[in-house]
Amino acid sequence: MAIAALDVDYRPDAAVTACVLFETWSEEHVLESYTVVSPAAAEYEPGAFFMRELPCLLAALGRCPAPPSTIVIDGHVWLGPDRPGLGVHLYRALGEATPVVGVAKNPFRGAPAREVLRGDSRRPLFVTAFGMSADEAAAHVQAMHGPHRVPTLLRLVDQLCRRG
Repeated sequence: MAIAALDVDYRPDAAVTACVLFETWSEEHVLESYTVVSPAAAEYEPGAFFMRELPCLLAALGRCPAPPSTIVIDGHVWLGPDRPGLGVHLYRALGEATPVVGVAKNPFRGAPAREVLRGDSRRPLFVTAFGMSADEAAAHVQAMHGPHRVPTLLRLVDQLCRRG
């Protein structure tokens, strides 16, 4: 089973979701990648970002040839100790069967994130998870390929959705 990394780019008339499938956390190359274009996403609502992004992520995951072993999202899984973020909603929407790891570039006040420094960067990534421990998720993100702050395949999924 593959690991799936997903990211969404919003445009005035559509949302483009990219998915990159890869075999191991330290992998440099993708097994498969694709984008899915959805109708314009719902407007951003503070505290309910998941309502905007969750349908896009589910549409992209629907194209996976098999259920992924783990899903990596650009964002937070938890916004606070008892405050679910996008990743929790995704985990629950998938029947609580697939761990979700959130990798955010910016902190969210109150989020129980593990800080991960990569490469020569002095700015950490903020890792949260559901379905696996945050420490395990942070170790996986630390082990991802690439010499920079943002791992190679997470950078790729970001570029794919922006070009989409």
